[in-house]
Amino acid sequence: MFTLGPIAFASPGLLLLLLALPILWLILRAVPPAPITRRFPGVALLLGLNDPESETDKTPWWLLLLRALAVAAMILGFAGPILNPDERTPGTGPLLIAADASWASARDWSARQDRLEALLEEAARDGRPVALVTLTDLPPAEIAFGAPEAERARLPGVQPKPWPVNGPEVLAWLEAVEGDFDTFWMSDGLDWPERDAVRAALEARGAVRVFESPRAVFGISPARIEDGEVRVEVLRSPPAGERPVTVIARGPGPNGVTRELGRTEVVFEAGEATQEAVFDLPPELRNRVTRFEVTGQTTAGAVSLADDALRRREIALFAGRDDREGLELLTPLHYLRRALEPTADLLEVPLVDALPANPDVIILADVAQLAPTEAEGITEWVENGGLLVRFAGPRLAASDVSRLEEDPLMPVRLRAGGRSVGGAMSWGEPKALRPFSSSSPFFGLPLPEDVAVTAQVMAQPDPNLPDRVVAALTDGTPLVTRKALGQGQVVLFHVTANAEWSSLPLSGLFVQMLERLAVSSRPTALTAEALAGTTWVPEQLLGPFGTLEEAGQLAGIPGEDLAEAPLSAEVPPGLYAGDDRRLARNVLGAGAVLAPSVWPPSITVEGLEAQRDQPLAGFLLTAALALLALDILAALWLSGRLRQAHGAAAAALVVVLLGLGTPPATAQEGIPDDVLALEATTAVVLAHVRTGDPRLDEIAYAGLRGLSQILTQRTSIEPDDPITVDLETDELAFFPFLYWPVSDSQPLPSAEAYAKLNRYLRGGGMILFDTRDADVAQFGNDSRGMRALRRLAAPLDVPPLEVLPADHVLTRTFYLLQDFPGRHNNRTLWVEAAPPDAEQVEGMPFRNLNDGVTPVVIGGNDWAAAWAVDEAGRAMVPVGRGFSGRQQRELAYRFGVNLIMHVLTGNYKSDQVHVPALLERLGQ
Repeated sequence: MFTLGPIAFASPGLLLLLLALPILWLILRAVPPAPITRRFPGVALLLGLNDPESETDKTPWWLLLLRALAVAAMILGFAGPILNPDERTPGTGPLLIAADASWASARDWSARQDRLEALLEEAARDGRPVALVTLTDLPPAEIAFGAPEAERARLPGVQPKPWPVNGPEVLAWLEAVEGDFDTFWMSDGLDWPERDAVRAALEARGAVRVFESPRAVFGISPARIEDGEVRVEVLRSPPAGERPVTVIARGPGPNGVTRELGRTEVVFEAGEATQEAVFDLPPELRNRVTRFEVTGQTTAGAVSLADDALRRREIALFAGRDDREGLELLTPLHYLRRALEPTADLLEVPLVDALPANPDVIILADVAQLAPTEAEGITEWVENGGLLVRFAGPRLAASDVSRLEEDPLMPVRLRAGGRSVGGAMSWGEPKALRPFSSSSPFFGLPLPEDVAVTAQVMAQPDPNLPDRVVAALTDGTPLVTRKALGQGQVVLFHVTANAEWSSLPLSGLFVQMLERLAVSSRPTALTAEALAGTTWVPEQLLGPFGTLEEAGQLAGIPGEDLAEAPLSAEVPPGLYAGDDRRLARNVLGAGAVLAPSVWPPSITVEGLEAQRDQPLAGFLLTAALALLALDILAALWLSGRLRQAHGAAAAALVVVLLGLGTPPATAQEGIPDDVLALEATTAVVLAHVRTGDPRLDEIAYAGLRGLSQILTQRTSIEPDDPITVDLETDELAFFPFLYWPVSDSQPLPSAEAYAKLNRYLRGGGMILFDTRDADVAQFGNDSRGMRALRRLAAPLDVPPLEVLPADHVLTRTFYLLQDFPGRHNNRTLWVEAAPPDAEQVEGMPFRNLNDGVTPVVIGGNDWAAAWAVDEAGRAMVPVGRGFSGRQQRELAYRFGVNLIMHVLTGNYKSDQVHVPALLERLGQ
């Protein structure tokens, strides 16, 4: 390969033909152009005369130059010119492409996939066997090197994981791998303790090249409460120049739809790696927060899930007797206040005033009799999910509550009197606690040796008693009993809440038992000791791009592993549910540090931008063809034939060869109202909003054209060609569906246009807002598309929205779908929120969520690009890679079909008559 500046030639020998251009010049100069024929009768008088000095006419210099350039372009084109050629020395032997593929890689995963594809192409050119490995999902010890084409086929399925690289596992895997190989290492840019050891192990097998993004990685640590404020640590790597960062707190609003509850901005100074974001939220908002996230960062590490530790629970305290003046330590509520005040909001008001406040927990300390209205109110509150905790005492022991029959607000029946040292049932000495059973919520808690019980209320023997005892003394008598009541629970401590009957309130075990019962929540770091003996079931898992997904039927995880085991497929990040509370395992824990990776000088570090070879042969040969076409046109002109009748046809042929022409219009321009009404009402017509961006409008039109063709092929709907709608001048009522690609450059419509849009929405029309940025942002994030959407949609009468539920009719109007991809594949789709009273009827596999069509659908998957076809029916925009890309485009078409069927049929597929067929197809 011969290189000349930034251009190389695959067949440099052909360049020698350029030396023949001067000879070609002389030959062409000697050949005159064709003579012009003119019929003139007087020429007959010249017949027979001879001219002793004849001179041949010469070809014009500019025509010679045109022909020489055409020949030179052909020579250069056939020589195989390549722009920006790869001048490296081709490698040999097996090649391992190792990608960290951790949560930190998710921020620019699309660019990483492009770079991996370029590396596989490079290996294919060199003829090297390749193995593609992700360090967060290691293969067996034996590496299977194969053809680069095979690895490239499975590249679309390679995804990052929402956890960091496990260094010890990688080292152990490398030690078991045999043979030598070179390595291309796709680093996530973060350091971890074993990285140098892994690098050394790879260098021992062959050459190592590293590929790394220069972009900063941001993370966020779990939230904590200090001085009534919520604080989160924001981390970045590397600590470069000054950078402002916005942190958002999200949670459900009053209508249950997730929304922004708080926002704060922190500024990283040059060289700073950590900053603290502070949220001053009222308790009502703080208790709703479900996650904190760094805006613009689509990684699992930039999200911190909030669990019950963040919530300060509201606890109502009531005592059965007045406080003893001067004897604070003997008051029934003293130790409860000390245990709960740091982590909960305490309410000490009359019971009739506390119930309307709907506290999380009600604690009754030695309260025996309740008024009928109080008992009725507490029973209803417990059945709706409340937790009632009762403590025994002299009043309860002396009463007849739950004697003959079990009281609804007591977990067991009680014996008369009680049990104390020196009484009728004297023990002889105080009793200690028995170790907690594995079925107890207190299982795993250490038992202090100094905890002793001197008195208690006794439970009547009952068949249900063993199942309700969660803590007992060494002699087997119950210490704590519990039962379920509706959706809530009733718990009874068989001792007092103060130190009269036991030393339990004086120990740390008392606080831990309240925590296990979810009476209080403590915003402290998870420890194996605190969670010992518990099992936690995953409810929602945090994906690598910071999205929450349902966990499904995953098995429970021991508390010790949840607290301290490294994140992995066995212990993924997400929300976990215990008996009475939820815990979050985040990607970054308290005290986490993001350190940039540091490479020795011997390692070549490259960026993610792949400088691919650009062949120029096609351009040069096309230019040669164009020059030859111009030569034909010039020759016709010189010979005078261009002015004849067939000259126009020849010129037209040349224009076609040059590829010149007027591009077809993509939309209707200036259609009169009556013509628009006729075109839009004679058949179903899909329409899109004109944005003013020619390319965007072209793709939107082509997308609806492709969707219309699919509808014609697969359904009874046969739409006509799409129509481009001008919001200012066109009537919208003719169209059942509008596609609105959101553009940040689109000007705001006028007040009249917004009035027209609101009439359209109220009249049953649907608008699909497509921000087209789901690859870099989630709904609600402060991306350019979301800012433009908020600006454009602010004056619209949009109903409350929610993420599309799994049983929404849009998932089954024609195809059964749960994913709605376009050019991007993000599962988040927003529709009109279901009414609060929407319930699933017995025998129905879904709720009847809405009577009509959702007027607004919002997403960012760039559906028009996935639907777009040209006039020949060919796809205009690539989607994904390989088979997975074709499948993604097919699902995009299916979503479009479902969407239009929903527009035209409403909740038709929610009718009872469709239930048997749907159940059969769902496999239920």
